This record gives sequence, C-alpha cells and structure tokens, in this order.
Amino acid sequence: MQIVFIGPPGAGKGTQSVRLAEHLQVPHLSTGDMLREACRQKTAIGIQAAEAMGSGQLVSDELVEEVVFERLSQPDCRKGYILDGFPRTVPQADAFDRWLAKRGRPLSAALVLQVDQEELLERLSSRGRQDDDRETVAQRLRLYDQLTSPLLDYYRQHHILHGIDGSGSQDEVFGRIQKVVAELETMKPE
Repeated sequence: MQIVFIGPPGAGKGTQSVRLAEHLQVPHLSTGDMLREACRQKTAIGIQAAEAMGSGQLVSDELVEEVVFERLSQPDCRKGYILDGFPRTVPQADAFDRWLAKRGRPLSAALVLQVDQEELLERLSSRGRQDDDRETVAQRLRLYDQLTSPLLDYYRQHHILHGIDGSGSQDEVFGRIQKVVAELETMKPE
C-alpha cells in the first residue's frame, strides 16, 4: 500500500505513521528526514536544500520532489510505503500523481488525522516548548488549515481521502487507522 499521512501539528501524525509502517512492514518516509539525510550526505540535492534552509527559505517543491521520488525508487518501497510530510501542496500532489502514473502505481490512500482545534491547542501548548504558547500554536494551526485545505479537497476529489478521528489514546487512534487500512486492503485489485 502506498499511503500519504496528513495531519495538523499535535495530531499524532508522526507517531501513527511510524506505527502503521511497522504494522504493514513498509518503510516510513518522512520528508524532513529525507532532506536531512541528503544534506548530511552532501548530495547535489542536499547541498541545494541546505543552502535554502540555511538562509531561512523553504526548500522548493522541485527539490523536495526530487528527494522524495529518488527515495521512492529504492527497492524497499516496491511493496509500499507510508509518506509523512509529502505532499504538502496541490502542485506537489499533482506532480506526485503524474510520477506514480508513469510507474503504474497509484496512491492507495491519503489518511488525515482529524483532531478538534481546542484539543490540538491543549496538546501543543502543554508540551512546554518556548515556541508553543497558545497564540503561536493557534497561528500555526491557522496556517496549516490554509495550506492543507486545498490538498484535502484534491484527495477528496480523487476519492482516496479517509478521515480518521485522532482524539483519544494512541492505541484507540491506531485501532481506527487499522480498520480503515483493512477495508482498503479488501478493496484493492489483485
């Protein structure tokens, strides 16, 4: 299964995507980890990414896509993967779909963890980080909503978006994820 994981800060996306990857025995691929690894190895892409990040800029869609597509071309991704942090925008999703179509391997699902705004504020502001005061957190969540809303619409129109209630314990949330994935597995063509 090829799955994209989406969720606001504090929804538990990182934790749940790692658990799902272990459950399905496929690689968990974090865009941030892939970019840091490219920078560490000083690949051509990594050098460009490091320059952008070092000057406080976002890494361009093209560079991110290059890093992600290179990683997805590795043999361990043939039986599936869980993508955490990509795509973030509709243009990235569109480029990803085109890349997948050329390989005859469409995305299985986009899973979005849905958590009430008040619960997210509580989770994030209780972490004790200096940049996690309530107003800063609220601003990050507003920005997330603005950026992600079109992406959710994109996947909804492609009929692969699955919302998952992200409230409750980690085990309860993972149980809901497993249920959705089990349903998807019964529907996938052989």
